[in-house]
Amino acid sequence: MTYREVLENARTCMGAYCRSCPVCDGRACRNTMPGPGAKGAGTVAIRNYQKWQELCVNMDTIGETGPVDTTWEVLGHSFVLPVLAGPVGAVQLHYGDKYTDLTYNELLLSACAQAGIAAFTGDGKDPKVIQAAAGALKGMKGTGVPTIKPWDLETVREKIDLVRDADPFAIAMDIDAAGLPFLQNAVPPAGRKTVEELREIADYAGKPFILKGIMTARGAEKALEAGAAGIVVSNHGGRVLDQCPATAEVLPEIVQAVGGKLIILVDGGIRSGVDVFKALALGADGVLIARPFVNMVYGGGAEGVRLYVEKLCAELADTMAMCGAATLKDIDRSMIR
Repeated sequence: MTYREVLENARTCMGAYCRSCPVCDGRACRNTMPGPGAKGAGTVAIRNYQKWQELCVNMDTIGETGPVDTTWEVLGHSFVLPVLAGPVGAVQLHYGDKYTDLTYNELLLSACAQAGIAAFTGDGKDPKVIQAAAGALKGMKGTGVPTIKPWDLETVREKIDLVRDADPFAIAMDIDAAGLPFLQNAVPPAGRKTVEELREIADYAGKPFILKGIMTARGAEKALEAGAAGIVVSNHGGRVLDQCPATAEVLPEIVQAVGGKLIILVDGGIRSGVDVFKALALGADGVLIARPFVNMVYGGGAEGVRLYVEKLCAELADTMAMCGAATLKDIDRSMIR
């Protein structure tokens, strides 16, 4: 299969909301909540994508010729490029009946590991979702990051106990999920957390703790204060709050505030290896990509994931070569405008 064929196949089995667009830019799924589109006016997902496109890369081909290395080392693991598959929950509601949260997480973890990267797994109201993620992680020797919703502390501890037994290399919480419509008035309850509560969770995790959903420098500083080993600059694809800035817009100020003090990941509208390059040039250590991986799984299973990872690798390597970066550490702010 080709990448285009995977997308065409995905269109035959997606639900009513996602159109498996050639470019996943948030336009066709605008105002389709609870589908994959953004909340309210539906413009935040579109803005996420657009802001990466407004950045240009600076071509410089005067220099030594040599190999380009896209390898990424993070938290004791080595991956073929600085990309992790993002967590996705409620896949049947958002994307169609071909997969459940359980089968999607299992396939994604395995396919990503085979392709040379790792995946974040999702969480949901059904306790079987996190149970299946823990089982799949154990089979992958922990090469993945389970993501827990911001439930009440007792429920968070119970879920950490489940996933910690699988020995993942990190445990995450998508703190911004407090704004998800389907978690409003949920049982168990989910919502905001104080720095003290997050510090308690980070200590209890016993693993590097990653907070997803950071959109301000102050938020990043609070995550650092809470003991987080890493953050994900993310507005949850625009699904939790309307009229947010794009992640590309806030990333530089967050890097300025906490860069070098913890791992900084970013998501939101990143679709190509060129976008990955831009994110690293703005100071991110790596990126998360979520919705395109859903299309790859629905349209091509493990082969679809492999094709997409290979596409990202080739695009990133080509951009690095044309801008004069032999390794990821060579990428800096001077290479974009």
